[in-house]
Amino acid sequence: MLNFEFKNPVKIIFGKGQIVKISQEIPENAKILLLYGGGSIKSNGIYDQVMSALKGFDVTEFGGIPANPEYEVLIQALKVIKDKQITYLLAVGGGSVIDGTKFLSAAALYQGEEPWDILKNKIRTDKGMPFGTVLTLPATGSEMNSGAVITRADTQEKFGMGGPGLFPEFSILDPLVVKSVPQRQLANGITDAFTHVLEQYMTYPAQAFLQDRFAEGIMQTLIEIAPRIQQDPSDYEVAANFMWCCTMALNGLIQKGVPTDWSVHAIGHELTALFGIDHARTLAIIVPRHYRYNFEQKKEKLAQYAERIWGIQEGTVDEKAGLAITRTESFFHSLGIDTMLSQYTDDYEGTAEKIEERFTERGWLGLGEHKSIKPGDVRQIVALSY
Repeated sequence: MLNFEFKNPVKIIFGKGQIVKISQEIPENAKILLLYGGGSIKSNGIYDQVMSALKGFDVTEFGGIPANPEYEVLIQALKVIKDKQITYLLAVGGGSVIDGTKFLSAAALYQGEEPWDILKNKIRTDKGMPFGTVLTLPATGSEMNSGAVITRADTQEKFGMGGPGLFPEFSILDPLVVKSVPQRQLANGITDAFTHVLEQYMTYPAQAFLQDRFAEGIMQTLIEIAPRIQQDPSDYEVAANFMWCCTMALNGLIQKGVPTDWSVHAIGHELTALFGIDHARTLAIIVPRHYRYNFEQKKEKLAQYAERIWGIQEGTVDEKAGLAITRTESFFHSLGIDTMLSQYTDDYEGTAEKIEERFTERGWLGLGEHKSIKPGDVRQIVALSY
């Protein structure tokens, strides 16, 4: 097991009827900016619950944060923060709204001229404007970590950011919200969380036995509940387990003491930026190609995963590892997720070369747990997805 430090200061308030507790977590004199997405919170009752809980507070609203939160939209929200002298942010939504709020938390206190530099230059945020979250769409785990990913439409770029100043002060997780999540987003959420675990697990054996079991437990649970949550998202017990799996998949715990990969995300972000494909679906496109291309480096862990997750006990290490990749892709298919780039766009020629060029220009010259995946390897991985 590798050396590590771990601190997660987020207060989780989990369970039905917990939205009412917002008022106990925000300072009485706070000037709040309430941030949300396309407005579904107004049709499913969550908005009314939040506003009722905030009765007596000074609240300004900013809606319309899109999936894959866009820099241009967030800059408009930043102007509201400055003009209204906002002191506290409240994100009500899924990962996109929460990620956008994290960017605003950093940008509100940033002393530089161009907030995009926070992303472009990977500026770590040690102190941001305080914020809390009400999770409405389980998937990304952003409600309990300090990372975010922001898209810039005019340059077709998507960059990550983070730092200890970007942990939410609190996050309210009410599984009752899951019943209003559309089927497409349920499939995305399961895929996103499952792939988050894979990025922290599918490397090489590091003798971190408990971390492996934590990761395997999340994946096993997601596989078990996937058909049930898609069939009946109003099943509270299933929804509660789904929501908690998504949070635990990326709150920092399972990556401690082990090597991690994250090249699937780096490549997937480019497909979203170029084609607007749902984040989770880009991950499902890249995972099987990445594992097949880097088979030799990953086969020991793939074989362990085959045995423990898919019950594959027969065959050699190579045979088990190969079957594990096939079963993973089949799992994505069972959720209704397509796993080839050509199933999402006809305009894919040259994509692999374009992503290779972007990685080279940015100096991203060594991805993966061994830092051995070069831009040329990325080009070949992407080409395999055609």
